[in-house]
Amino acid sequence: MPEILSKDQLISIANEYGTPVYVYHAEKITEQYHKLQSAFNQSNTRFFYACKALTNINILKHIRSLGCNIDCSSINEVKLAVHAGFEKENILYTSNGIAFSEIEEAVSLGVNVNIDSLSNLEKFGAKYGHSYPVGIRLRPNIMAGGNLKISTGHEKSKFGIPIEQMDRILSLVEQYQLHIVGLHIHTGSEIKDVSVFMKVADIFFDLVPHFPELQFLDLGGGFKVPYKEEEAGTDVPLLGQKVGEVIQKLKDTYQRDFQAWFEPGKFIVSECGYFITQVNVLKQNGQISIAGVNSGFNHLIRPMFYDAYHRIENISNPSGTKQLYTVTGNICETDTFASDREFSEIREGDLLLFYNAGAYGFEMGSNYNSRFKPAQVLVSKGQAHLIGKRDVFEDLLRNQIEL
Repeated sequence: MPEILSKDQLISIANEYGTPVYVYHAEKITEQYHKLQSAFNQSNTRFFYACKALTNINILKHIRSLGCNIDCSSINEVKLAVHAGFEKENILYTSNGIAFSEIEEAVSLGVNVNIDSLSNLEKFGAKYGHSYPVGIRLRPNIMAGGNLKISTGHEKSKFGIPIEQMDRILSLVEQYQLHIVGLHIHTGSEIKDVSVFMKVADIFFDLVPHFPELQFLDLGGGFKVPYKEEEAGTDVPLLGQKVGEVIQKLKDTYQRDFQAWFEPGKFIVSECGYFITQVNVLKQNGQISIAGVNSGFNHLIRPMFYDAYHRIENISNPSGTKQLYTVTGNICETDTFASDREFSEIREGDLLLFYNAGAYGFEMGSNYNSRFKPAQVLVSKGQAHLIGKRDVFEDLLRNQIEL
């Protein structure tokens, strides 16, 4: 079990690199991956880190060093994975509404490919036939996940080929003699209920006879991560047990061996991340005490975009008298991080620490309001390393062409 980064160390990093700043803990990433390995040690399972959660090249290299594979959502993520040293057979590219040329580029790189539309499946068949193994992403019409914005398997979702179009899929497979090695279903994010994954497994079970060359069944990712202290995440050991039972049942029924694939992103990096901001101003609006910090949804969009909760702590005055505050950002729109939440007394200049900032924090950041993106720091073996420089003014002009 890794040591939790101490408040003193986080304050020291904030003082050295300035705020706002993202801080990642390498050993926490390692711990999370080992939890997965331990939970699924009774089944033939591969994990592909969903790198859309955090693509800093040093994070990717650390995850590769653990023996984890990588899941990519764009051809540029595939190229980042190659740059980080992942072998092509350990890279999975799952397309979504993209031009066929991007799939062609992925094939040229030799990586695993999942296709999520009949249109691209037909183009793939016409060009490659049986010569290149491919997976198919299906839409199961299952509602799952923390809210509609992060649910991907429901009947109105853009993701995957609707399961009711299976006849058309099978027709294309026969017409082009497609080499189908995998079936893929990802239903959403923040899935706590293990039974959701079992519903997916049941769908796969009935489809196996239609695909004689099938090798893997990809159940996606979306494991629930606890954001509040009293919350529980997905029961990963239970999920590992259930998946092991499914794989064994498939083997007993069809006399074939299958791998289970998963694509955890948030589970691997969310808890490794901290975001440190500094309080600029205090305001009293009637009964509301507002603490305005030197950040906004340009750095951490999840609270405004997903109504996501992040635990926040005043690490400059941890023993101060408890009071209610609303924490807001410095963007020229409403960007509220927390409303009417209890903190130790906040003073101007205090440092506020956001937990669970490793996934979809910096990665979804922008230069909105022409503000700089923050620095990124990786703590490994007790040492802090700068792995992403804070923007400077020249970065705002870098790709502009003045006439």
